[in-house]
Amino acid sequence: MDKQEGQSFGAVIWQARRKKRLSQRELAVKVGVDYTYLSKLENDHVEPSEKVIRSLAKHLELNAEELIYLGGRMTEHDTEALEEMVRANYKEMPALFRRVRENPGIDSFVDAREDQLAKLQKENATLKAKISELEGQLRSYRFFSKAEIERTANEILRRMQAKKIILRWPFDTALVADFLELRIGFAIIPPDDEGPIVARISHQERTIIINEDCPEFHNKFYSSTLAHEIGHWILQVSQYEWETLSKQRKMTDNVEKNGDTFLCRLASEQLDRYSLNNQENWVEWQAQYFASCLLMPRHVLEEKRKARDLTKWSHLYAMRDELGVSISHLINRLQDLGLIYIPKGSRLIYQGKGYLT
Repeated sequence: MDKQEGQSFGAVIWQARRKKRLSQRELAVKVGVDYTYLSKLENDHVEPSEKVIRSLAKHLELNAEELIYLGGRMTEHDTEALEEMVRANYKEMPALFRRVRENPGIDSFVDAREDQLAKLQKENATLKAKISELEGQLRSYRFFSKAEIERTANEILRRMQAKKIILRWPFDTALVADFLELRIGFAIIPPDDEGPIVARISHQERTIIINEDCPEFHNKFYSSTLAHEIGHWILQVSQYEWETLSKQRKMTDNVEKNGDTFLCRLASEQLDRYSLNNQENWVEWQAQYFASCLLMPRHVLEEKRKARDLTKWSHLYAMRDELGVSISHLINRLQDLGLIYIPKGSRLIYQGKGYLT
């Protein structure tokens, strides 16, 4: 198996899937599991069955036996051999277990495990302190203009196409995560003193963990929620990505560069329902605008609007379905581009004077 020494089962699966240019959803369908379960496998949060391991090996063209051992499993042949050995030597087994238990190496292992546990508890306390400090510094992030954000989203799409990645709409934003070498995970994230948490982003681990208890990430809101979190990664969490993607970088010295964990508290669908017009909400607004540009780039909107009347709700709902976004997300994008105008509290749609190009 082509892997680096010391790689985990999840890391091998993640790299092999990206090498095959399969999204989590595509591979999950082939293997016959839910994509959230596959995500947990890639992040080593669950133990796979032998059946799942063999299916993964088949579709990713990996050595099944090596993958089974890496996943902490024994093959059926190994299990049968072990059972046969126990049956043939059952009288000697008690003495064997006693010798193993009395082996000093076992005690050393236990002591090492306790030391590791204490270290993890200390790191956890340090991490909580960093989270608190980072959240207090969010207001120091620079406010990026719409033009800068849109240019950054377009640059990602351009680079993906240059890598021969086929882009289709509705757009699977998990492809962007794979392109940026970001892992996507799912877990239940309990609320803290500040309230609910939609997602947790780890800079050091390059991982976005989405709260399974957040209904917005399910079904049609999955792509917009993930696009929003990728926006946080690009614009606020990872300075390297911004330096690489931005053609006119103007960072201030106030941006937090060392904090490891970023917490997102507003879901994409929630952000579509009101305007973020104060400095405290800049960070969330920027991530949401990035999501809009990524999911609805101008050239795609131009294609989808052909032969359609944007002043008719039925035509807008048809566009919504083709783009895979919420109707409020689409309306906000079209109004922002000046293509339509809907007076507050009204259902009437007026033609705007904006242009896509």
